[in-house]
Amino acid sequence: MAKTLVLPAKKSPAAPPPSVKRSIVRRRRKAFNGVSFTVPYFLGFAVFVVAPLVIGLAKSLYTTQSSGLGFGGQTVTFSGFDNFARGLRDGQFWGGMWRVALFAVVVIPLTQIAGLVAALLVDEVGRRLAGRFRVALLVPYMIPGIVAILIWIYLYSPVVGPLTPFFAMLGVHADFYSGSLIWVSIGNIMVWSSLGFNILVVYGALQSVPPEIFDSARVDGASRLRIAWSIKVPYVRTSLVLTSVLGIIGTLQIFSDPMLFRSMTPQTVGRNFTPIMMIYDQAFAVGDLNYAAALSIILALVVGIISAIIYKLTNRAPI
Repeated sequence: MAKTLVLPAKKSPAAPPPSVKRSIVRRRRKAFNGVSFTVPYFLGFAVFVVAPLVIGLAKSLYTTQSSGLGFGGQTVTFSGFDNFARGLRDGQFWGGMWRVALFAVVVIPLTQIAGLVAALLVDEVGRRLAGRFRVALLVPYMIPGIVAILIWIYLYSPVVGPLTPFFAMLGVHADFYSGSLIWVSIGNIMVWSSLGFNILVVYGALQSVPPEIFDSARVDGASRLRIAWSIKVPYVRTSLVLTSVLGIIGTLQIFSDPMLFRSMTPQTVGRNFTPIMMIYDQAFAVGDLNYAAALSIILALVVGIISAIIYKLTNRAPI
């Protein structure tokens, strides 16, 4: 007679105690609260970045033509990538890009070196004095950009500004509105206004360096200069890469500085002096929004590619 195999009944999983349930609900609520803080950022990013990018890309694929003297209406036709091809062949656009690129090659390393040296010097003083220096060095960064440019335009003025008479007393003829000095004038404003931000970022990175490393270096007989060069600088390399990438983005998109200088010296600063100025002119003076949108996307691609290359070449792990 065959035997029947009887399997034990499966036990249903025990329900978690109420304390565990409350803990799970509490963790989920905290996670939801944390995620909710990011909602305003993503909404702003979608409205002010993603939406304009999509609209600009859609605009760049069309061409608007006015019939007659503009009284017969406008005709919008799909042109594909014709506006992009026109932008890639536009000598004025790439001429402005070349001017800004040469300007960035000089200004960005100068700003980085000055910010690094100033942050190292602030780090050498006591914490109380360092706080006072940080406030003083951040004042140019806290001044609104337009206000700072207007102040410097007044200082540069050969009629009412104090700089031209000062250099004349030294026997130097300095016309800060001339073609030979216009980039020097703009570069001085950019370095002056962005130096405080770079110092703040680099100084914050210096505070994260373990102090035991400094103690070991001093025991080994390392001087302050050697500690700064061999320990501090490698540790703030990531911060320098960050400020460099931000500097590249800001410099290639420079607009307000030359635009205000153009109001003072239009013979030196032309309408297509920088890529952004040409885009602005095409959009609001010429009225070709489609071509301006295509140029904007080309500029964004150039800035993104250059920033990615710089980040890839310079971003390495610290020691």
